[in-house]
Amino acid sequence: MQFPLVSRSGRIRKLVTERRDSGTSRVELLNLPGGAESFELAAKFCYGVNFEITSLNVANLCCVSDYLEMTEEYAKDNLGSRAETYLDTIVCKSLEMCVDVLQQCENLLPLADELKIVSRCTDAIASKACAEQIASSFSRLEYSSSGRLQMNKQVKCEGDWWIEDLSALRIDLYQGVLAAMKCRGVRPESVGASLQNYAQKVLTKKASLWNASNQQKADLVVNLIEQEQRLVVETLVSLLPVEKLAIPISFLFGLLRTAVMLDCTISCRLDLERRIGSQLEIATLDDILIPSFRHNAETLFDVDTIHRILVNFSQQEDSEDDVEDTSAYESDSPCSPSQTALLKVAKLVDSYLAEVAADVNLKLTKFMVIAETLPAHTRTTHDGLYRAVDIFLKAHQGLSDLERKKISKLIDFQKLSQEAGAHAAQNERLPLQSIVQVLYFEQVRLRNSLSCSYMDTEHKPMHQSWRISSGALSAAMSPRDNYASLRRENRELKLELSRLRMRLNDLEKDHVCMKKDMQKSSSRKILNSFSWKISKFSFFTRSTSRGSSSPSRYSPKTDSNVVGRT
Repeated sequence: MQFPLVSRSGRIRKLVTERRDSGTSRVELLNLPGGAESFELAAKFCYGVNFEITSLNVANLCCVSDYLEMTEEYAKDNLGSRAETYLDTIVCKSLEMCVDVLQQCENLLPLADELKIVSRCTDAIASKACAEQIASSFSRLEYSSSGRLQMNKQVKCEGDWWIEDLSALRIDLYQGVLAAMKCRGVRPESVGASLQNYAQKVLTKKASLWNASNQQKADLVVNLIEQEQRLVVETLVSLLPVEKLAIPISFLFGLLRTAVMLDCTISCRLDLERRIGSQLEIATLDDILIPSFRHNAETLFDVDTIHRILVNFSQQEDSEDDVEDTSAYESDSPCSPSQTALLKVAKLVDSYLAEVAADVNLKLTKFMVIAETLPAHTRTTHDGLYRAVDIFLKAHQGLSDLERKKISKLIDFQKLSQEAGAHAAQNERLPLQSIVQVLYFEQVRLRNSLSCSYMDTEHKPMHQSWRISSGALSAAMSPRDNYASLRRENRELKLELSRLRMRLNDLEKDHVCMKKDMQKSSSRKILNSFSWKISKFSFFTRSTSRGSSSPSRYSPKTDSNVVGRT
């Protein structure tokens, strides 16, 4: 019975020859690829028994024929050439068949890789997916009303049907297929959809413990499942497209939660945090509420991870601002994409702080560092931040006065709405200094509204009303109005006194000139007359400076009398 095998298999021929010389008739085939099933197919081929070569056995036939050396050297049209021909002409033309062959290769490695069975199937899948995607893209082309050729995004793309098939592959083979697809130019959205489908199929797998005989075996099964899932997560993260928005941010957060729970590598988690930070403005509150999976965690939520994501977001915004033209995107412009993103993230952070603030184990430093991560100008209103601070103060009633002052400094009470300001004015949890600030700004708001309404009715000049401009308050709106008014009147009086001194200096100069003129005339009568007039004039000026608040009104009269007398 061994002669048909000897005639077609070089390995068996060598083994039989060696055993014949040693006097033994038993031949051992160690590490036979595919096991007994593959050898049975090879034996059927040698003995002329008909069987069908399919995508489910062609990988085994290729490997076993290589192991048994069933090549054209020992027999024409041997098993090796038959399997290779079927693989190249039939299997590589069909994406589904390639997937079936790759599944069979899982138990045939590394020989299947050495025979390039894996690489040929991988390249065939990538080429087929890329070709079908291009064909589907052409089917979505249409002419617009202006006559231009454009893509109809409303029509569903049918070129990604292979996504479900690839989810059956093992992670190492799936990684090779996705890498080949990315090199061939498959759309990032399709790659992302495939990654999501694969993660949903594999990462939701739970350990089957029904046949575990003891707790030690059950723990071993759980550890094996965790190791497999950890490898899957780290591989999927390495395959994520670099294009922004190619992957839904909810999926990225799901991967991050799983990576934290499975204790994946630091590089894996940092990569996810960086990707999430680049598109944090589209995240929701449910996305960023990441529980603390560690047993020794102090807080209910993983605030450290969220802080790192916020830092990545801030750094990404800073880099974009450096690259963008400042004339096109001003920092104060509400139309700037970066400014819009900052405003959205600021609201998201305030909502997040309000959720985590109720945790009694949350430290004040961690709360404040998250609140201070974003720049101050990102919050147009501080209602959300005030709500979070109030919840924190309510949950942490053991804070000292200094700590309550620190956390209250986060709030700009001038940016509170009327409702929030009314609540803060009666909030006993706030420090007294903060309550005074709230009352101060509420009074400012009231005076400002009254001033605006008065100006609208009286049409008075703009300079007669003191308003808030660029966050600065005018003196007239201070709660110490009387003191400010006295200071203003004092300045006016000083100005009038300086004017009076200047006028007196001028009169004294005139007096000196008159004396010199009288001395030159040598007339005693004229001198006495002028002395009497000067003394009278000096008395008038002294009485005026003491009795009148506006001496300048009497200056013209004094000048006329002097001129008349002279």
